[in-house]
Amino acid sequence: MKSGLDIKIITNNPLVVRCLSDYYTIDYHEISFREILVKVRDMVYEGYELRTHPIAGSVKPNETPYKSIVVTKEKKGFNMEHANLCANAILTFDKFTPIGWTLPERILQDFQLIDYTLLAGALDFDAAAGLSKIP
Repeated sequence: MKSGLDIKIITNNPLVVRCLSDYYTIDYHEISFREILVKVRDMVYEGYELRTHPIAGSVKPNETPYKSIVVTKEKKGFNMEHANLCANAILTFDKFTPIGWTLPERILQDFQLIDYTLLAGALDFDAAAGLSKIP
């Protein structure tokens, strides 16, 4: 993975902000998983490139509310392959029936940790180091 100077993280996961904001540029948005996919797709159309797959990991998109995606910090030019990845990720998301439950805070924290851990792995970042910042 490229250094923190070359990338930014698009996320709706507050744990990512708490653990990684000292190391990476983070665009945090209080929006849904699907809205994160759409936001990143729009950024790819503007010329940003993906640095992580829009639907990485084994958690189904309808099973977690959190998503973090890494893109280039600067526009590189339109990339059709990345645009197709984003479009297909949205189509994949839309295939899953939304689970309409209200999750308790402890379960939301678990999903935040899963997303954070997947992201830390993609960044080759020591997840425990980030978590050690949390009291």
